[in-house]
Amino acid sequence: MERNEEYNPNLLILIMTIGTFGILSTELGVIGILPQIAQYFNIGINYAGLFVSSFSITIAISSLFIPLIFSKYDIKKVFSLVLSIFVICSFVSALYKNFYIAILCRIIPALFYPAYISLSLTVAAEIVPEEKATESVSRVMMGVSAGSIIGVPITTFMATVLGFKSAMLWFAVVNLIALIATLIFFPNLPGNPTSYGTQISNAKTRLFLVSCLGVFVLLTGICTSYSYMSQFLQTITHIIDLNLSITLFLFGIASLFGNWAAGKLLVSKPNQTVITYPFITAILFILLFYYCNKVIPTVLLMIVWGFLDGLVNNIIQYWIVSAAPDAPEFANGIFISVLNIAITIGTSIGGFIIVSYGTVYIFIGSLVISLLSLIFLALRVRINPDYTK
Repeated sequence: MERNEEYNPNLLILIMTIGTFGILSTELGVIGILPQIAQYFNIGINYAGLFVSSFSITIAISSLFIPLIFSKYDIKKVFSLVLSIFVICSFVSALYKNFYIAILCRIIPALFYPAYISLSLTVAAEIVPEEKATESVSRVMMGVSAGSIIGVPITTFMATVLGFKSAMLWFAVVNLIALIATLIFFPNLPGNPTSYGTQISNAKTRLFLVSCLGVFVLLTGICTSYSYMSQFLQTITHIIDLNLSITLFLFGIASLFGNWAAGKLLVSKPNQTVITYPFITAILFILLFYYCNKVIPTVLLMIVWGFLDGLVNNIIQYWIVSAAPDAPEFANGIFISVLNIAITIGTSIGGFIIVSYGTVYIFIGSLVISLLSLIFLALRVRINPDYTK
């Protein structure tokens, strides 16, 4: 894709940021309402967890091929199709109180999710000068951060105050706004004619494999506790209702600052930023383990965690895509796949820990797994120590 002076890159980035916010809100907003989902459908919390895991598993699989398939088509048409599917499925979930229909309405949009996220990250890097690509991507990633974090407290508030249906309608409305903006303001942009085989060949390197493994282990560790954030805040810290929404909102605001900081750090000191991250999160998990039964320390630690969460969204995308710069659509697809496999496995590990040992021990699980990622992160640096782009 070539830069074109006829369109405003800042406007396109804003629209894609709104789109990623809506889509990520739909994906991860349910994390904050798993107890409400269980109550609404009269099911166990483990079955409510399928709202998270079914979405993540579907994305993990479809991310391997959907971005490559859709990358050759007009970007505006692809974005409009994906957002339309999200709007329709969210409305259906609000209208029908049926657990199986609700799960189906999670799986269908998840199939097309990678097309929007992967292509938006690729487009963001290609519509600006090369020296601004990392910063441009970080701006779209701000939509990812806002969707995954700010979307959680908004969804939690809607479900707590107005009920499950209102939360589903919130998903529909925010995606509808992105769809309308895309239809009106987004120009027709040609896709990437590069063949599937060429992109895959460009990514078949030791550097790419090690980068993916490092990101996978790190994210699995984080998601072991992240997926049950609402659970531990309610059951251990006893932060509930409006206070829960406020706490998660503070988490989200902090993540936006982390997202901004990541754009700067990954340009100036990429390797140091990535290698240092697991150590900092390890300290955070230790502090949460000891202080999660105290409200004020926990809220302060949640703000720190929010900042770190904003960092990690950019770190994982950068770490994978920079290992295969000649295959951006494929690399972004793998990034999404690794992210969602890690969410699924981390959620499963966290659930096992909660059932077997208690909620508070999810932080020990996160601590151990996150530190294990250093093996692969350090190996990546050793393979390519001078990489600074």
